[in-house]
Amino acid sequence: MSSMSNMTIGYGALLTALGVGGFAATSAPTALIPAGFGVVSIGLGVLARQEKYHMHAMHASALVGVVGVVGSARGLSKLPALLSGGDVERPAAVVAQSLMAVLSAGYVALCARSFVAARRAPARA
Repeated sequence: MSSMSNMTIGYGALLTALGVGGFAATSAPTALIPAGFGVVSIGLGVLARQEKYHMHAMHASALVGVVGVVGSARGLSKLPALLSGGDVERPAAVVAQSLMAVLSAGYVALCARSFVAARRAPARA
């Protein structure tokens, strides 16, 4: 089994937990957005365990990560104000978006490292 497929499933599980936890805390339907990304990531991680789908599933999961970073990065811009005690609109959303952005950026970095390593590896016969 590929370690990246396992990391993809783990990334998806973290996002799913973030979304479900955010929804449980706020009852806001938009809090479930990370869970949607998580479920897709888990599915791609499971699919990537099949050798014939591995490369395409991992590239798709990296794209999910990039979209996750781009879609949630605005929360990071409001995080300093929240942490310094400032007044921000929807503080739970700022925290959830920031967590999603950090998790997604870390995941994309791991994907990039894995892709570079795969390109450098000797070809399998």
